[in-house]
Amino acid sequence: MLAREARRPEPPADAASQRRRALLGAAATALAASLPLAWLWGFTVDDALITARVASRIAEGVGYRFDRGGPVVDAVTPLGWAYVLAPFAHRGPLGAFYFAKWFGACTAVGGAACLGARTAREPGGAWRLVVLVPLALSAPLAAWCGAGMETGVVVFLATLALGSGRLATLAAGLAAAWRPELLPWSAALSVGSVVARTEPDQRRGAALRALVLAVGPTVLVAAIRVAVFGRPVPLAFFAKPSDFAHGAFYALACLLWTGAPALVVAPWALRRLDAHGRAVLVAAAIHTVALVFAGGDWMAFFRLFVPVLPGLFLVGARLVAAARPWATAVRLVVASGMSALLLFTKGSDARGVLADRRALITGARPYLVGARSVAALDVGWVGVATDADIVDLAGITDPSIAFLHGGHTSKRIPDGLLRHRHVDHLVLLAAGPVSDGDLAGAPWARAVEARVAREAAELGFVVRATLELPKTGRRYVVLTLKDEP
Repeated sequence: MLAREARRPEPPADAASQRRRALLGAAATALAASLPLAWLWGFTVDDALITARVASRIAEGVGYRFDRGGPVVDAVTPLGWAYVLAPFAHRGPLGAFYFAKWFGACTAVGGAACLGARTAREPGGAWRLVVLVPLALSAPLAAWCGAGMETGVVVFLATLALGSGRLATLAAGLAAAWRPELLPWSAALSVGSVVARTEPDQRRGAALRALVLAVGPTVLVAAIRVAVFGRPVPLAFFAKPSDFAHGAFYALACLLWTGAPALVVAPWALRRLDAHGRAVLVAAAIHTVALVFAGGDWMAFFRLFVPVLPGLFLVGARLVAAARPWATAVRLVVASGMSALLLFTKGSDARGVLADRRALITGARPYLVGARSVAALDVGWVGVATDADIVDLAGITDPSIAFLHGGHTSKRIPDGLLRHRHVDHLVLLAAGPVSDGDLAGAPWARAVEARVAREAAELGFVVRATLELPKTGRRYVVLTLKDEP
């Protein structure tokens, strides 16, 4: 009896030790995630500025529009994201954009802390934290969680989805509602997690409930889109068509360059992996296949693969306890090496993108003063440089162009578009010098700009300004009608 009483205080001591390990794991993982975020803080993409402009329209009270007097348009894939940014857009699109950067980064780091705390509490937790080395070198996670898009929030939801219970299933469903390509992943992870943790005689009902919760948010968003926009899928689905071959190349590049997949290449150790870990891996594999059929993505740093990276880091950490030390070391070196190669070969240029965009916005503003209608392909930064109506030559914010044949940089713009849309300013990207006398024959960087330039030459557009893009040899050319100031 005395012996039993003497042993009673031990569980609280063990609980305290667990809490210390959890705090250490959370802090170490948050720090590891923050390092590449700080390095790549200057990365962004034009799509983030598109969302910021829509948020500014909401803040003005004119609704879900890209142009103040334009139609309601489904220009933002994660439905509702622009409303999250709108309270911070009263001073213009850049206010919404910078809030999006900080919000995405903070939620992603918070998700990393949760993952680290959970990993550290598991047996062998201290050794499992060796996966923080490739995490601290992960350019895809860092770039996209701080890019000013919704990716950081989606990564946070995808990390919560690795837990248990209905909250985890709902998090997976919400992630898929904002990123439709995650729907197969959400269904597979939710059902697989329930099957792994439920008694055999209760699995069917539990799996069905999990499936409904995982798919339901996406179905609801699709229904809202049909009611508001007349289509169940985002406008970008039509504006940026892709193909199976590009999707296959993209998926293969994701597996090779993101680092984390190398952590789970352990044929023998996988046999000792728990059922939940296998469910996470199956869901990631299904998502990779889904990206093949979705056609991949044209943006750098594998944006569409980023949400499944936390799950791969989690499984990689669990395999540390199941595999031989030498095998773990090999996987760690490969994962860290690939991550470092991507980070340091592409990161230097990527971290200057935001500064380049700010320079373009500042440089173009004087030449767009008084513009009524501006045609451009890269409408994100152009939409910040001017408050004029924008004719989106890629169709991302313009349904009448989105459904034209061709990719988003090669839309078959019909003759007479500039005249019909009363365009008085153009912002086009060129691969070399451009002169007034040879607009049609100038070295335009993309097919759609070459088509538009031919009509611009007929209408008498002239070069007003040239804005260089550092380190690329390319430049944006601002053109106006001859009688415009």
